Amino acid sequence: MEYPFQEIEPRWQQRWKEQQTYRAEVDIDRQKYYVLDMFPYPSGAGLHVGHPLGYIATDILSRSKRMKGFNVLHPMGFDAFGLPAEQYAIETGQHPAITTQQNIKRYKQQLERIGFDYDWSREIQTCSPDYYKWTQWIFTRLFHSWYNRAANQAQPIADLVTIFSLEGNAVIDAATSFKDIFSAEEWNAMDEKVQQEILLEYRLAYLAWAEVNWCPALGTVLANDEVKDGKSERGGHPVYRKRMRQWFLRITAYAERLLEGLERIDWPESLKEMQRNWIGRSEGATIYFPLEGRNESLEIFTTRPDTIFGATYMVLAPEHPLVDGLTKPMQRFAMEQYQNYVRSRSDVERLQEKMVTGCFTGSFALHPFTGERLPIWVSEYVLIGYGSGAIMAVPCDDERDNAFAIKFGLPIVDVIDRDAYPNAKMEEKVGHLINSSFLNGMEVKDAIAHILSEIKVRGLGQRKVNFKLRDAGFSRQRYWGEPFPVVFRDDLPYTIGFNELPLTLPDIESFKPTEEGEAPLARNQAWVHTAEGDRETDTMPGYAGSSWYFLRFMDPHNTGEFANHTAVNYWEEVDFYIGGAEHAVGHLMYARFWHKFLYDLGHVPSEEPFRRLINQGMIQGRSSIVYRVEGTNKFVSRGLKDIYVATPLRVDIGLVKNDILDIPRFRQWRDEYRDAEFILEDGKYLCGYEIEKMSKRWHNVVNPDEVIDEYGADTFRMYEMFLGPLEVHKPWDTQGIDGVHKFLRKFWRLFSDRGEWLVTEDEATPQELKVLHTAIRKVNDDIGRLAFNTAVSAFMVCVNELHTLNCHKLAILEPLNRLLAPFAPHITEELNHRLGFEGSVHHSAYPVADEAYLKEESFEYPVSINGKVRTKLTFALDRKPTDMEPEVLADATVQKWLEGQAPKKVIIVPGRIINVVK
Repeated sequence: MEYPFQEIEPRWQQRWKEQQTYRAEVDIDRQKYYVLDMFPYPSGAGLHVGHPLGYIATDILSRSKRMKGFNVLHPMGFDAFGLPAEQYAIETGQHPAITTQQNIKRYKQQLERIGFDYDWSREIQTCSPDYYKWTQWIFTRLFHSWYNRAANQAQPIADLVTIFSLEGNAVIDAATSFKDIFSAEEWNAMDEKVQQEILLEYRLAYLAWAEVNWCPALGTVLANDEVKDGKSERGGHPVYRKRMRQWFLRITAYAERLLEGLERIDWPESLKEMQRNWIGRSEGATIYFPLEGRNESLEIFTTRPDTIFGATYMVLAPEHPLVDGLTKPMQRFAMEQYQNYVRSRSDVERLQEKMVTGCFTGSFALHPFTGERLPIWVSEYVLIGYGSGAIMAVPCDDERDNAFAIKFGLPIVDVIDRDAYPNAKMEEKVGHLINSSFLNGMEVKDAIAHILSEIKVRGLGQRKVNFKLRDAGFSRQRYWGEPFPVVFRDDLPYTIGFNELPLTLPDIESFKPTEEGEAPLARNQAWVHTAEGDRETDTMPGYAGSSWYFLRFMDPHNTGEFANHTAVNYWEEVDFYIGGAEHAVGHLMYARFWHKFLYDLGHVPSEEPFRRLINQGMIQGRSSIVYRVEGTNKFVSRGLKDIYVATPLRVDIGLVKNDILDIPRFRQWRDEYRDAEFILEDGKYLCGYEIEKMSKRWHNVVNPDEVIDEYGADTFRMYEMFLGPLEVHKPWDTQGIDGVHKFLRKFWRLFSDRGEWLVTEDEATPQELKVLHTAIRKVNDDIGRLAFNTAVSAFMVCVNELHTLNCHKLAILEPLNRLLAPFAPHITEELNHRLGFEGSVHHSAYPVADEAYLKEESFEYPVSINGKVRTKLTFALDRKPTDMEPEVLADATVQKWLEGQAPKKVIIVPGRIINVVK
């Protein structure tokens, strides 16, 4: 019987489900291994062939680890809250819960068809109240915590209240936006409203007014990583800066730990560097410049305090709170115009802008050392989110300051002499100081140390470490997300009790924001107004549920706590995590932050959630292109397209096979092509092609179901691995899949051919054992290196050699079947059953190479005559060169090339090569 994949694959998938073959339980007597995929958002389009690439890799790894004796946890769930489902609900009126469940059902069916070893008993969905109850609980823990910098950890806010009541806040080193100092007596005299307002500036989850990315078309705030080139990543809608009251998480408190923790995890260096750049640690100084005519100062942060004598003007971010007060009446109209312009631009656009723009406030600051008047300007190149949102401009030592000074005619004073460093760039910290008072003559490094000391001694500022990382915006003005477990009393937030969790989403009539711009939940006033206060109508962002889901997988059905301590302490952390590089900053940064917070509170045993992480590459689409002759409905084949003026158009790849267009089906594809004419070459219409992202837009999406229907899941799995190295991008090309399918059919024929069972009990020969154990060693090594593509090649070589040897022996085929099991689970399970073994092949032992069978007895030497290889001769590896030489010279081919001459010398390198010199 030919390899019957259509029959065996669904049968074993059903058997695995019924027997819960891959169910994982805590077992303290076995070493654990936790493998995790970045769980998918279940879109209506379902999976395309690019999505399972990483899933197949983790499946091979987890199956091989299980067979090697590890207790493997490999779960799957769905990141089910988010904007796409809500947008679909707005467009169709269908509740997002309904469409989300439909999408999840489709995803599960597709995943199950591929034969993954997921423990589906642990499935989680972030939109389930049983799950987001604990997301809400974590939020309440953040709300009721503050960050003690002295202890370098989060602590209960109740402890902070105790300190305030006994000692005030002068003794506290906290991560906070609160600047004032108060005594214990003053704290105790405050009413509750004032106290709660102050505590809000210490909490790790807090409310604040801030400039946010507002997308009117989507009716919500977007995170920085959801905005690309001033437009929403989803839908491409314009995004504007808007001042709104939002929830924030004080991730900045963990900046140093997030940076330091990167040194202890096995992640790609490029990904670590992206996180380092996002965190953006810099050392420098906070310096205060008095404001002329005002009893206050302008705070700036600089990494180059040594250049302070080169400061000739000041620049504020357009959103800086002092802008309005500093703008003189004559400048008011121009300033308002400029601020409106800046509100339409994202931070990225502002940083990348080459054109110099700005507006003068009409006010001045005073240089803290010289007393010189420095004009205060506003410009988009200064961001409110970095430092203090204000800079001292040093145009001699900064390109943007220099361009600004030239544009607006501001002074430029050189303060760094780099004559001794002729190749040094402007930003390099080299040279000696000039025009800098008491710093003159000092090298930059010494000048920095000296000015930092002077600033401190004179009370003008202090040394400071700064970070580009900003607190994480946590509010979304949409419906399909976790409700905040918060009520407002006297305009202040209070969390609801644990016994009231989960606070579930109510039904609403419309999923759009209200006419007043409020979040959709505001439509249900009966839900908003409660006896305890008015509920928050914003919901949490999509990353809320995905910031801790890996922990819930450890104990997914616990109703009394987010996860049992025994389970968490056993599974501890994810040993191997795989996902797309697009999550390098957003998801991974937030997940690390939440995990460190839970570690501080004693809920998890490790500081980092993901020990090892890999970014899989992208499987790209191979778009098919037809060429339409300009102004006609006539199409020209690719080899003739340069003869005509033709427009390339992408065509559905389902209409193309081996680059040949199915003309009748193309005519039926769209009405406009019903009467199309074709200019052929060799009787065929040949399409062009492009390698690009797989997308419905380019008509190049390949559904895995179609591939599995035709070739089977095992072929699909192995082909995805065979395409190339896991971490690189590679195009999908169905022309190569038939070769992998032929390999599996050939593997099957080692066991059975034309209905005849071929396996024998005969003793294996040394050559057969060598072929087997060579494959075992290679595949084990490749799995360890995640080189799954070369492992597939090793299987092909092994099977070809066994066919050449006409080997059908149980002693060879049974371990080979186990070796292949992680890659092709269905065919190997079937053959294991037909071999008569009890239990699943996936619970058997993974083969280990026996080096005794791999020892080489002889070596085939290339024989070179005057530097060119002319023949090959085989000798035992223990033969001495002096014994080999006569046989070499007696060889007919060697004699032919010597042409009757005696060689000048014969050089024999044991186990390498033989050189004969005429």
